[in-house]
Amino acid sequence: MTKLRTILVDDEAVSRDTLRNYTGKYCPDIQVVTECANIIEAKTAINEYKPDLVFLDIEMPFGNAFDLLEQLDEIDFELIFVTAFSQYAMQALNMSAVHYLLKPVSIEELIQAVEKVKVRRSQQQEINHAKILLENISGIQSQHQKVVLPLMDGFEVVKMGEIIYCEAQDNFTCFYLKDGRKALICRKLKYYEAMLSDYGFCRIHRSTMINLDYVKRYIKGKGGSVILENGTELQVANARKGDFLERFG
Repeated sequence: MTKLRTILVDDEAVSRDTLRNYTGKYCPDIQVVTECANIIEAKTAINEYKPDLVFLDIEMPFGNAFDLLEQLDEIDFELIFVTAFSQYAMQALNMSAVHYLLKPVSIEELIQAVEKVKVRRSQQQEINHAKILLENISGIQSQHQKVVLPLMDGFEVVKMGEIIYCEAQDNFTCFYLKDGRKALICRKLKYYEAMLSDYGFCRIHRSTMINLDYVKRYIKGKGGSVILENGTELQVANARKGDFLERFG
């Protein structure tokens, strides 16, 4: 297999040294073609080297990683973000299904991220995850933001506004969409609760999370129940009733 032509972008020399050493020792499919200390150097290097993969630090002098991506005419390479700020844009990174590593970089997580890049390239998946990421970060209305759902045979990109509710099924989560389709995702509901709770979604039961935009009616009871716009009635757990009602003021 042809090696992935790779650029390292990080303003800290010690971080570049660590990443160069780790990839050289544990990622034999990577060829580091150059390194950059800021987004000005990175933009020039990307246009010159046409890389397959870029390791991109988020916070740097003269602008951050997202400023760089917005300046590029096209993003036709894979990205692995590297950041010391675990809270910084983590929801947007997760929703867009881009790869990221937290500093200090874990060798195991580095290997996994590179393997995911190789799988994505071997499957010739055409989705531009970085473009979706930028749309999510600059999105005005949360329901217009997008989520990348990994499926058994690929993935599906859906707007948050298309998701009516999610249901836990063992280690899977079933997404019920506005057009009547279902998408079974190999991730627990807790993962999506952390991702979507700030974007108009509410966990009303240990097995159910709903998009509050689709609530049509609430029926009182010990916990009560909600009726969604598609006619589905779902139970509200007594322990989650307070949080649900609070979301409606």
